[in-house]
Parts: sequence; C-alpha cells; structure tokens
Amino acid sequence: MNLKNNNDRFYSLNNYLKETFGHKIYKVSLDGGFTCPNRDGSISTRGCLFCSDRGSGEFTGERGKSITEQIDEQLEFISNKNEDNNVIAYFQNFTNTYGPIEYLRKIYYEALSHKKVVGIAIATRPDCLNDEVLELLSEINEKFFLWIELGLQTAKDNIAEIINRGYETKCYIDIAKKLNEKNIKFVTHMIVGLPHETKDDLIETVNLINDVNSWGIKIHLLYILKKSQLERYYNKNNFKVYERDEYTDIVVDLISRLKPSIVVHRLTGDAKKEDLFLPLWSADKRGVLNEIQKKLKGRNIYQGKEWG
Repeated sequence: MNLKNNNDRFYSLNNYLKETFGHKIYKVSLDGGFTCPNRDGSISTRGCLFCSDRGSGEFTGERGKSITEQIDEQLEFISNKNEDNNVIAYFQNFTNTYGPIEYLRKIYYEALSHKKVVGIAIATRPDCLNDEVLELLSEINEKFFLWIELGLQTAKDNIAEIINRGYETKCYIDIAKKLNEKNIKFVTHMIVGLPHETKDDLIETVNLINDVNSWGIKIHLLYILKKSQLERYYNKNNFKVYERDEYTDIVVDLISRLKPSIVVHRLTGDAKKEDLFLPLWSADKRGVLNEIQKKLKGRNIYQGKEWG
C-alpha cells in the first residue's frame, strides 16, 4: 500500500485482510484453557505486572466450552455486522502455545475445521515456542492462514525486569529469526506507558520491531485495572500515567518511524469501564483513535515517513 498517495495514514489490519480475502474479516477471541509459565511457577507466580487475572483476555469466549461452541457463540454475537460471516479464530489470553503438543494440535485444527474460520491467530510468548511447537505451526502455515502474536512489550531489559516479563529481549530476537525462516507471520506487542520508560525507550522498541521484520504490530496503552497488581505498584511508586494528548502524540511519532510494510493491528488498549482505575480517558477508545487520525492528517504524518 502506497501511503504517500493514499487517504490511509497507516497500513491497518482491516485493509490487509480486505486485500487478502476480498472483504472485511472479523476476529473471534477464544479461551484455549491455558495458563502461563510466568504464573504457574515455572518462571514466576506473579505474572507480568500489566496482565489481568484473565490473562488479558477480558473479551474472550467462555473457558470450559469447546472451541467450536465458543466460535458459534461469538459468530452469533457479531452476525448483525458480519454479512460474510468469515472470521479469524484468535487464541488470545494467557500463553496459547504452553501445553502438550497433542492438545495444541487438537484445538488449532478444531478451530480451522469450522466452516466460517478462514485462519487462526495465536498469542504467546517468545520463550514458549520450542522446536516441536514451531514444527506444528509450520505445518499449519503451509496449509492455512496463520499469524503468531509475541508479547515483547519493550526492548529494554531493565524495563522488562520491572514488569516481570520473565525473558530477555534476545529470546524475542532469536524467535523472530526462526519464525521468519519458516515464513510464519508474527505480530509484536508493545506497550506505551510502562513504569519508568522514556520516549527514547519507545523508539528503541519500534526500531527493534522494524529490524526483526515483524509482520505486524500492536501498540497498547498501559491502563491500570482496579484491585490489580499494577494498581498496587502505582500506589507505591506513583509512576507517570500519560494524558490523552501525550499518548496520541507519542503514537503518531511511533507510526512515523514504523516500516511501511508492517501491518498495524492496534493503536490503543481498552478495558471494561467498570474495571478501569487509570487513565479514565482510555475508556473512550473511539475518541482516542479519532484523535490519532486527526493528528496524523494535521501534521501530514504517514507510516514510515521517518523510517530508515
């Protein structure tokens, strides 16, 4: 997509999927019944500082129901806005490659066998992609539409230690190389607003995402949930929480530095309003996205303008 001569200021997932499938494709978020090595004691029992009790999957299907049942229920929910009814099955919360290989094969192929599913997306950690899992993903990738999501959050290991990420950035770099070698698309998550993180740190993270040839990116706002581990940390340490104008300014700058070919999946984060502690402005997701678009246009910024 030539963004210089296009009304679009960044290469959105919506545009990519329309180009690929010929029409709008929605995602249905599934709970695969997983936990995480950062919660079960393998690495830690605390989890990442920013992660919710549901493993950042507040909008997934109901745990305990089959993958097929979850897909059917979510298809019913979006039926009024999804005329074609084709979807990506998104294994979202916790770590969706952290389990026996037989179980992974079973649930991935159960999703792919659904007549309305045109592909799958799998959210995981770089340290939970061993060779056996990579072979299974490669097998699926040869026959179906697939992308993997990696929770990097930050390129800075000192910040990663504060948020209890549980692995070094080198692990992400190594896995990115392996995924690229197998032609498996991957999306990298980064968070804006982590404790003690600077603007230069954020730019370093975007530069790394560019350098490892990530297929996609998700830029999340750090929001704080009530009664969460992060709220307790905030009350003790009182780190900076961005105002809306500051956040949207930063996102516009990051977009300008992002390689043009990278597919933008997300530009903010959202939580259930009743669970939100800070920042309260983040509950207006549509308003935040509109402000980003307005600033991109007003400053004549497009994705990749300052890349390279």
